[in-house]
Amino acid sequence: MKITRNASAHWTGTGKDGKGTVSTASTVLNQTQYSYNTRFENGVGTNPEELVGAAHAGCFAMQLAFNIQQAGFAADSLDVQAAITLEDGGITSSKLTLKASVPGLDQAKFDELVDHAEHNCPISKLFNTNITVDATLV
Repeated sequence: MKITRNASAHWTGTGKDGKGTVSTASTVLNQTQYSYNTRFENGVGTNPEELVGAAHAGCFAMQLAFNIQQAGFAADSLDVQAAITLEDGGITSSKLTLKASVPGLDQAKFDELVDHAEHNCPISKLFNTNITVDATLV
């Protein structure tokens, strides 16, 4: 199956003093503001690293849900936080923190399914960086 999703960005001005917006075809993001201030300081708006983090957390959670289902279980909840590190002009890591509630799933199988999701969700495959997962089965 082939899927194409679309997003766009618009920028005006210089890198430091300019501003931009990002939008998605689904309109979940609709001319959402971003700028130097939202990327490198604490301004209101979004930034590429935050969006990448959301994409990685969501992709990982969905891949893990498929893995858990294929193993014959169902998750009550999968809560994933992503911390994206930008350093020296590149993304150097994506650290995922997972808290999972999966009735009946033992720790060994959980660890196996998490490892698979870490390396095989499409966003993980996209990255050329260090990816780590700190996973807790509750």
